[in-house]
Amino acid sequence: MKICANCVISELYPGVHFDEKGVCNFCRAHKSKREEQKGRQKYEKQFLTLLERLKGRHSYDCLVAYSGGKDSTYTLYQLKNKYKLNILALTYDNWFQSEQAARNIRAVVKHLHVDHLTFSPNYNVFKKIVRAAASEDIYSVKALERASSICTTCISLIRFMCFRLAIEKEIPLVIFGMSPGQAPIVTSVVKMNPGMVRKMQDIVYRPLHKHLGDSIRPLFLEESHFRKTESFPYSINPLAFSEYREDEILDIVKGLGWVKPVDTDPNSTNCLLNALANHLLREVTSRTEKATPTVPIVPQEVPVAKAVMLQTRHAVTRKNLGEMSFSP
Repeated sequence: MKICANCVISELYPGVHFDEKGVCNFCRAHKSKREEQKGRQKYEKQFLTLLERLKGRHSYDCLVAYSGGKDSTYTLYQLKNKYKLNILALTYDNWFQSEQAARNIRAVVKHLHVDHLTFSPNYNVFKKIVRAAASEDIYSVKALERASSICTTCISLIRFMCFRLAIEKEIPLVIFGMSPGQAPIVTSVVKMNPGMVRKMQDIVYRPLHKHLGDSIRPLFLEESHFRKTESFPYSINPLAFSEYREDEILDIVKGLGWVKPVDTDPNSTNCLLNALANHLLREVTSRTEKATPTVPIVPQEVPVAKAVMLQTRHAVTRKNLGEMSFSP
């Protein structure tokens, strides 16, 4: 399997292609290392300034979206050991969590001595959400530039549940463990506000509400939250301003009791749906390319991706989602 020589993203990731040196198109789009270093220093300084002002003023310094994957595990480690923060970790169990990821979560929060909550949405509601995201074009093509419809849905639900809880508990920082390729550095330190969050939320809430009605209300911010203007947190992506070295990260998280799952695809260390989600994104991308020939062609599905996708479909069956139907 081809893997980027720089960021280790695999050929299974939608939209990726490699140059003659084995470097992916996402890495080539990055600025020079010197400019990147200056940018990282700038945003970490902003983060440290925030900590000087906010640390110790609330029951928790930060709320961390903790999936049990390697990146969010490393983020949790850094916040606890490097920045010495009082952390509440929140895991969003979407019913497709790897069994090993669940064991990793318990091991890591125990090792790091952090408070931890797990939230699982109503099973029947979430099943309908996934089916709608998988089988219908509920989002615009623009909304799917960085992730599949399934991943866009899950990431959004996690984000807005974190914002909702942070507002309710007056936690000033919401921290995500996205890798530098997932989160541009300009998103690493952002003060959220009601107008911004409402606009972001509407992109996902409106199409889902059209399909599922008020059953999704508990998963999003409501008017009572938007009225608490002063309680809106900062959104932080620390890995965007940190040195990201895959080997070092793996060594550190393994020391916390983290074990790499064998039941997920190469682009995920926590979710059983990822391979299927990427396959569906390739289908959407392919349809778009046929309508717009000037867009570069994304490499077609490789045999390994098919095998992983079938494995993931088997996982879907094991999760008792028999009534969900995906086109081959």
